[in-house]
Amino acid sequence: MSEQNLFLPQLTNDGSYTFFSAEFGETFHSQSGAIQEAESKFVQPLQLQKQAEKPKLQLIDICYGLGYNTAAALKAIWQINPNCQIELFALELDATVPAAAKAYNLMNNWPEPIPQILSQLVSQCQIQTKNLKATLTIGDARSTIQQLPSNWQADSIFLDPFSPPNCPQLWTVEFLAKVAKHLKPEGKLATYSCSAAVRSALLAAGLKIGATTPVGRRSPGTIASFIATDLPPLSLQEQEHLQTRAAIPYRDPNLCDEANIILHRRHLEQQTSSLEPTSQWKKRWQMT
Repeated sequence: MSEQNLFLPQLTNDGSYTFFSAEFGETFHSQSGAIQEAESKFVQPLQLQKQAEKPKLQLIDICYGLGYNTAAALKAIWQINPNCQIELFALELDATVPAAAKAYNLMNNWPEPIPQILSQLVSQCQIQTKNLKATLTIGDARSTIQQLPSNWQADSIFLDPFSPPNCPQLWTVEFLAKVAKHLKPEGKLATYSCSAAVRSALLAAGLKIGATTPVGRRSPGTIASFIATDLPPLSLQEQEHLQTRAAIPYRDPNLCDEANIILHRRHLEQQTSSLEPTSQWKKRWQMT
């Protein structure tokens, strides 16, 4: 079956397209807008336009997918500083996803030279130009994150897997600890998720966390850094959420367990936890 048949473009509200993953039972982006999501959940919280003032930026895109997060980053940075040199590592499990995005010309919504750059990146898995050195690595991110040079660290990391209940493998304490090792002391990581379990795992990795503006849904995202400066504070409701059983993180000690094993392990830990039941927290905050 061809990539086109595996993934069919679905129109979102901002006029851009996304795909549906049958494997994970989710679309790659929210219905509110695929491009809007890339810009609002990653580019803006990471302040990439401000970061673009630097002569060089290093980025990691975890779960590259259709390439929208990378495309939005390149656009934002080069609009401010066309001479900014960018080094990018992109990680993606399924090569057919970016290949299908290329086949359907979904990159054409971005300004030149971005469509040409990403097309070459998908075809050759690497590209080097005057202002860009990029590598697309295909495989399980739990393994491929460990293939990065040990001392290489990013200014910004995009963490964009499918939701924790459907893809717990990439939200565990152990995986996020590996990711954090590749974040500069002053760097920032952004994700759309506000899951208490995810936030607990980020805290366990030594990061400070803040909330980002909701986009396309009621829930905010999360921004993380080793330094708390400029991080939007969590609300009292969010702080209390981290003291409930919902905050028990996903664990994958050897970075190789299947999703059902990781989910079951967390469920058992929640059952024996002395933390407040999440239902009580919801009732206190009058949440349905």
